[in-house]
Amino acid sequence: MKRTDTSNGLVYSTDRGFLDQDSGKQKSDGRSRSAQVPTSPKDGIVRISRETKGRKGAGVTLLRGLDLAPEQLKGLAGQLKQRCGSGGTVKDGVIEIQGDHRQLLLAELAKQGFKVKLAGG
Repeated sequence: MKRTDTSNGLVYSTDRGFLDQDSGKQKSDGRSRSAQVPTSPKDGIVRISRETKGRKGAGVTLLRGLDLAPEQLKGLAGQLKQRCGSGGTVKDGVIEIQGDHRQLLLAELAKQGFKVKLAGG
């Protein structure tokens, strides 16, 4: 039987997710990209966690819950990176510091007057 449509029959792709059968384009699940990113509670507590997911095994320390303006967040990230002696970045209001520096960051942020808590395993 000859196929008359231009679709390649692909239903799911690991790099694009579910595909529309008619157009072959990615289906929208009705959620925006920002709705898929988990947000931290706004309770005034800075949560420090370690994550390796999606980084080929290289761990980063994440700081969530800092209720600061973007320029203040970048300034604080710069101070913390210098204190840890490693690189990092600020993404979506979360400070990422390369390496496992949870205890050092816990002490440093507590010294600066933040309410800090270790999160995750």
